[in-house]
Amino acid sequence: MNTYYEEREAREPAERERELFARLPEALQRARQHAPAVAQQLQGIDPSEIVNRAALARIPVIRKSELLQAQLDKRSGGEDLSTQERVFGGFSAIGWGDAARVFASPGPIYEPESRRSDYWGFARALYAAGFRRGDLVHNCFSYHFTPAGSMMETAAHALGCTVFPGGVGQTEQQLQALLDLQPRGYTGTPSFLRIILEKAEETGVVVDSVQCALFSGEAFPPSLRDWFAERGIDGYQAYGTADLGMIAYETSAREGLVVNEDMLLEIVRPGSNEPVAEGEVGEVVVTTLNPDYPLLRFGTGDLSAILPGVSPCGRSNARIRGWLGRADQTTKVRGMFVHPSQVTQILARHPSVLRARLVVAGAGGKDHMLLRIEVPEAPDGLAEQVADSVREVTKLRAEVECLAPGTLPNDGKVIDDVRDYS
Repeated sequence: MNTYYEEREAREPAERERELFARLPEALQRARQHAPAVAQQLQGIDPSEIVNRAALARIPVIRKSELLQAQLDKRSGGEDLSTQERVFGGFSAIGWGDAARVFASPGPIYEPESRRSDYWGFARALYAAGFRRGDLVHNCFSYHFTPAGSMMETAAHALGCTVFPGGVGQTEQQLQALLDLQPRGYTGTPSFLRIILEKAEETGVVVDSVQCALFSGEAFPPSLRDWFAERGIDGYQAYGTADLGMIAYETSAREGLVVNEDMLLEIVRPGSNEPVAEGEVGEVVVTTLNPDYPLLRFGTGDLSAILPGVSPCGRSNARIRGWLGRADQTTKVRGMFVHPSQVTQILARHPSVLRARLVVAGAGGKDHMLLRIEVPEAPDGLAEQVADSVREVTKLRAEVECLAPGTLPNDGKVIDDVRDYS
């Protein structure tokens, strides 16, 4: 039996990097021709020059809020717009006919699904979790509006599995289907499978057919993994979004999540375009070689960090620590919104400052801002100069505290709201 879904999962990292950047210029050229929003993102940039990560970092990050706004702006654009522009804001390269389905995530943000096999890329995660051809998969992700149900179903079909579309809710009916059909695999949230199994234990029935599970959409801590293992279920987790599909997945090594093939993943400082050092927490930014929905430097809004080295399971792609929180730390101070990007603007004015964190404190409506900055040496007047920059950029006053390098926590926070709202 094959160890990997595809043998390329274990190729040399340098070989993967060369292959991805060899394919990227052509993919960008095609995206520029068929996805107007990507063409705008690439304005002034020659795709043929994007041959390494340093060149890739020259392209501005597009974040989910910008994708939503692009879609909202185009919806009243009239009949002269193509489907790609009117519905998808110009980010999709396909429209009706080429798209097999269209989904709506909160916003609403509309996402296309093309007719390509395993469009969302979850088959690799299913295989790593132990699913195999001929299995019956009980799929308890939603089939309504959002793509989660289709993500798992199309992946299972690519593996040669049969799928029971259980969807969400109706615990007693789900339990009856499990008893009747005896599926070997489960896909859905871990909390819902636990609810079903606890219902079975309450009613005195035994559910023992499920041996493997792929979870997503929720945290899957070791304590919950052990709870399922005690009931004979080997559970794994995968991380994905409705825009990008499967981004990273857990393997038998249980050390972080391995990045999916055909993706370039970066970790950037929240609110900026700037990649951070390996191991530093930042926002997950992904460039996908998906020809149908060619998202370029797409900021997920999720925090994570790159793990050093190669997974003990033999898969050689980069690994991330998993989901570590949200990068969008925008907050309101004295009636004014303060954004992580503004902290980045302040740092850009003072090259000697290495890192910064804006701490917002106070109670009873009395807000106070403290900008803590890491600097190797703090020359006289630096704190006052930075405070002037804060006032110019945010229109608010802040105190500035100079710290030694390495003092601030490595948790990806740019704005830390510690106000007492009680």
